[in-house]
Amino acid sequence: MNVHARVFFFLTITISMHTSCKNENKESYSVAKDPIVKINTLNLLKKIPEGIKTPKGMIWIPGGVFYQGAVPQDTMAMHYEKPRHQVAVNGFFMDTTEVTNTKFKKFIEETGYITIAQREIDWEEMKKQLPPGTPRPHDSIMQPGSMIFKKTKLSISNFQDYSQWWQWTIGANWKHPYGPESSIEGKDDFPVVHIAYEDALAYCKWANRRLPTEAEWEYAARGKNHESIYFWGDDVSKLSSRANTWTGEFPVENNKKDGYELQSTVGQYAPNTYGLYDISGNVWEWTSDWYHIDYYKKLALEKDLVVDPKGAQKAYNPSNPYIQEKVIKGGSFLCSVSYCASYRLSAKMGASPDSSTDHIGFRTVVDHTMLSSDTKK
Repeated sequence: MNVHARVFFFLTITISMHTSCKNENKESYSVAKDPIVKINTLNLLKKIPEGIKTPKGMIWIPGGVFYQGAVPQDTMAMHYEKPRHQVAVNGFFMDTTEVTNTKFKKFIEETGYITIAQREIDWEEMKKQLPPGTPRPHDSIMQPGSMIFKKTKLSISNFQDYSQWWQWTIGANWKHPYGPESSIEGKDDFPVVHIAYEDALAYCKWANRRLPTEAEWEYAARGKNHESIYFWGDDVSKLSSRANTWTGEFPVENNKKDGYELQSTVGQYAPNTYGLYDISGNVWEWTSDWYHIDYYKKLALEKDLVVDPKGAQKAYNPSNPYIQEKVIKGGSFLCSVSYCASYRLSAKMGASPDSSTDHIGFRTVVDHTMLSSDTKK
């Protein structure tokens, strides 16, 4: 359930927003059938290079080859998750959890960085993402803030009207996730939220890390289960014991079958086979790729296999023609079986780089070329 915070908060009627939760027509593509290329023919980096120590809080993801995209048995897969295509990935280190409030706070204290949600709104920049002629909102609402989720009182039938469960909140940011009166006190190990893409990049620069590519993210998230819908297999009945998602009627009532109503502390559920926590649910995670709905199709037609793909050269989403989006992965605590199943491994969404909400965070990666200088602890 993606929202473009600084655009959406006053244009829920005039601008169309994109979400993988909506009922789109599913196109059928042929599934790759060729056997996976032998890894030894690619000279991929599988083992940690000699003399390199694993950075604190990270785990080594050995290089390998996999099919990126929706598996054949995934009936929930959207057209932009297809067709499957072979991808080779060199080894890298990845955070075992999403970046927490504690880690982000250390970054802020050392740099004095101010997140996008805390900055004054620049109307000249904002209107570039809006239809021509869109009127400027009143100064009373053109103030720093972010989007927060709100439950509805009654069941809803129109799931295309996102304003029913999203609320622009002045004063909401990473330190005040539900508005100026809220705080992160006692939530040191919760994932930091209200993080825009630029904020995540700033943290990465400070920590000598980077955001994962979409291919790296999916490869690591799949672990050793390359042919399954979820990181634990194909059995959706295990969802509530494996991930923090929405259990109950969205967006009216969350029965907390999985133990949480909103975000959870990181690492509360069993990890995948590589030792990564919360790669399904909890909060969405930024990747470095541009969101292009035809990227997989184009890639599959051009190459039998691609090594370390960096994604499309530019974004393309006809549902949001005025916004250049980045790929986010993993789903969040708002994804439900009946409405949003983006905790599936191949699921993805597009998010505007200036989007910040209470369900988007990030985790970082380090490749061996980045370890020539210190990485932050």
